[in-house]
Amino acid sequence: MVNKIENNDTSALEAAAVALLDISATWCQPCKILAPVVEQLSEEFAGKVAFFNADAEENPEVSRRFKVMGIPYLILFKAGEPVGRKVGVQPAEELKSWIESAL
Repeated sequence: MVNKIENNDTSALEAAAVALLDISATWCQPCKILAPVVEQLSEEFAGKVAFFNADAEENPEVSRRFKVMGIPYLILFKAGEPVGRKVGVQPAEELKSWIESAL
């Protein structure tokens, strides 16, 4: 399950041991392509990794805070701190390896 971030509130994300944040927008075609991949990974890593999505336009403070320059923008967190970033559509296997590296 991918949790929605609303009102720029990232407290649940920061409380997770390992988390993935997908910053996207409803009008973004690459974001629409990546969304089902992130959803699938959230099911595979259920109980190990918390997954979050923030709409860049609805959560401008999140976008500013993490210096988002392009979307989709993925940030991998460990103990509330960013440990990696990826921009653009990524293959599922590459993302899976990237997430496993934080476990």
